[in-house]
Amino acid sequence: MSTNINESVAGFAHFNLDPALHRGIAAAGFVEPRPIQTQAVPTALEGRDVLGLAQTGTGKTAAFALPVLERLLAGRKPGPRVLILAPTRELAAQISAEIRTLARFTKIQVATVFGGVSVHSQRKALASYPEIIVACPGRLLDLMQQRIVRLDRIETLILDEADHMFDMGFLPDIRRILAALPEHRQNLLFSATMPREIRALADRLLRNPHVVDVAHSTPLSTIEHALYPVEGTRKLALLERILAEDELASAIVFTRTKHRARRLAQQLERSGHRAVALQGNMSQGQRDRAMKGFRTRRFDVLVATDIAARGIDVEQVSHVVNFDMPNTTDAYTHRIGRTGRSDRQGKAYTFVTAEDRSLVFQVEKRLGSPIPRREVRGIESIPFPQARSGDRPERVSGRRSAGAANTTSRRRSRYRKAS
Repeated sequence: MSTNINESVAGFAHFNLDPALHRGIAAAGFVEPRPIQTQAVPTALEGRDVLGLAQTGTGKTAAFALPVLERLLAGRKPGPRVLILAPTRELAAQISAEIRTLARFTKIQVATVFGGVSVHSQRKALASYPEIIVACPGRLLDLMQQRIVRLDRIETLILDEADHMFDMGFLPDIRRILAALPEHRQNLLFSATMPREIRALADRLLRNPHVVDVAHSTPLSTIEHALYPVEGTRKLALLERILAEDELASAIVFTRTKHRARRLAQQLERSGHRAVALQGNMSQGQRDRAMKGFRTRRFDVLVATDIAARGIDVEQVSHVVNFDMPNTTDAYTHRIGRTGRSDRQGKAYTFVTAEDRSLVFQVEKRLGSPIPRREVRGIESIPFPQARSGDRPERVSGRRSAGAANTTSRRRSRYRKAS
């Protein structure tokens, strides 16, 4: 253990953290700070507001956890003093687990609050006045209304994956929570993209924020992309062939609907694959078992919807398969970002039908290059042309256009100038 601690001190020494946190850093297996940590931690330690543009898997949990833990250790007071809001149960649980690891050698307590499970254990955790609460907005509001939790001592508010909170309709709940917080506090907001609604929230929430931008407008270079043009009726047969690849260690397969995720996982299981579904209609216990089974390799294939999969951070995913084309260019980037992590190579395969042409052209415009078209022997391919230079993507009703990415970039630039 001493060697690991020395290595962590060498990598994180310039943050001047409490020795107990360096032991936690070693316990978490961290050696060198990630870019978002290098850029965010010193400013957050000063008490400034931070706007972090970053996706899941970039190391942002430690980027906000280390400075708040350091500040909590500097002076003990009754809690709760830090509130972290996350859009999904899985992400809230992951954040809590990482903070507990980093705080292992301190007496700092963390309570996790989300729906879908019994409230009794959460009430018990809150009764001990933990310094940190990690919560999903809906259950937190319920507990506030029942006067089980008070937020008048909060010193730091952290919103993680704010764009996903908007997608899931949480902004009204967040505004109600903000109204219960002290006016003078530190605010840290993290988002992978900056749609108009999140920009408005950031304008209201943040005071002269330090901007850290490590979000990928294009996917990582460690990810190999390919399109498989195919009739919808042949997708299952194509997926079976893809899953038979020798290099496939574990895969996340994305579908558009909860019903299709459940049915596809059952079909794969019947054909001999160790597959499990992850979708919104499952109980929290079922979701926890599915994720634990996938992380421990009891299951090799996780079939998920976008909403259910948000917050999933599993490093050793070799393949992402878009069984259904995602609805937006951002969703494409988020989905395939589940592979190719920590400098590992990953593969992202997307099954496309004729009706997906417009959105594929938008994704290719975002990437700046065409995605290779592939076919598998014995599986009939359909004609699927590449966009010509100068082609303008067709507008797709209900889908975010590629121009939204440019709008996001402009908004980021405005923040940089302000900071």
